[in-house]
Amino acid sequence: MTRHPDLLVVGAGIVGAATAYLAARAGLAVTVVDRGVPGAGTSSHGEGNILVSDKELGPELDLALYSNEVWRTELLDAGHLWELEPKGGVVVASTAASLEALLRLAEHQRSAGIAAEPVGADGLADLEPHLAPGLAGGVLYPQDAQLMPMLAVAHLLRLARELGARVLPRTAVTGFLRDGDRVTGVRTHAGDLPAGAVLNAAGPWAGDVAALAGVHLPVAPRRGFVLVTEPLPPTVRHKVYAAEYVSDVASGDAALQSSPVVEGTPGGTVLIGSTRERVGFDATVSVPALARMAAAAVRLFPVLAGVTAMRHYHGFRPYCPDHLPVIGPDPRAPGLWHAGGHEGAGIGLSAGTGALLVQALTGRETALPLTPFAPERFG
Repeated sequence: MTRHPDLLVVGAGIVGAATAYLAARAGLAVTVVDRGVPGAGTSSHGEGNILVSDKELGPELDLALYSNEVWRTELLDAGHLWELEPKGGVVVASTAASLEALLRLAEHQRSAGIAAEPVGADGLADLEPHLAPGLAGGVLYPQDAQLMPMLAVAHLLRLARELGARVLPRTAVTGFLRDGDRVTGVRTHAGDLPAGAVLNAAGPWAGDVAALAGVHLPVAPRRGFVLVTEPLPPTVRHKVYAAEYVSDVASGDAALQSSPVVEGTPGGTVLIGSTRERVGFDATVSVPALARMAAAAVRLFPVLAGVTAMRHYHGFRPYCPDHLPVIGPDPRAPGLWHAGGHEGAGIGLSAGTGALLVQALTGRETALPLTPFAPERFG
């Protein structure tokens, strides 16, 4: 490169990769640095969900709808590269009370533009023949989708490089370059890297990166597990989860929470989630968490009883205490921007987050207001 980049992205996960590609496509000179290798953090430890069904009315739902649109329009041509499956989601309720709450949520969501189709108890088998009998009903969300996150990270960064971006793995940020109060680049163990703007997209480590610039960002890790079954004949058609999942996502409880989430993949494996717990960066395997997930999945899909769990994995999702991501410039350190705190929704929200950031960085009006996601809301 013959000049300093317009944008230096710290973090080569899905959020950083999406932003880097969209920025390079908009004509910005981009450099991406990561202390490890691309996609090795949170992005490699999720299910690849692009969801609108699990969002209540508010700024995050607006972002989810916008991001869903970006995935399906601006990034559609490359969707085959990361196995984008617009398969839809089915949320099921086991009792009349939970169904009533689910239908109320769906009614509110429809007012915001979500396609949410009530399904009676007798109609669930048409959507998912292997679901357990006796469920009270559910809601079909045709806009829900899934992709393979590692493929998405790899290809988005490759596409960015083809447009002139640089990707520097194993390049840990140790500090920031400053001109007075303004951030003008980063320091790394390999040398200084000046830049017009720096984007902190470091996932659950975003708070640590922000602290290097002297600003407070309360992003913390929230551990989650996923079970992977042996390859099966087509068994689960949609992303299927229990209505309680929505309240678990919105909860701030630090203790272990588990609600069944089951979905198939193009390769035939079935992914089983989900758990959430705030235990710092403790990577210990929790057998109780895995057992709870397996038992809940079998209650939802009895056909899974006796199926072998081929492997499991777990990672750390970037949690914000108000359950909203942090997106935009930080006035406390001019020149520093943030894109983090998406928790388990980072895959789905990454495309919209990147598009909004590029709009703001290039001086255009953003498709959504950034005020609800402002970094300075934490003081």
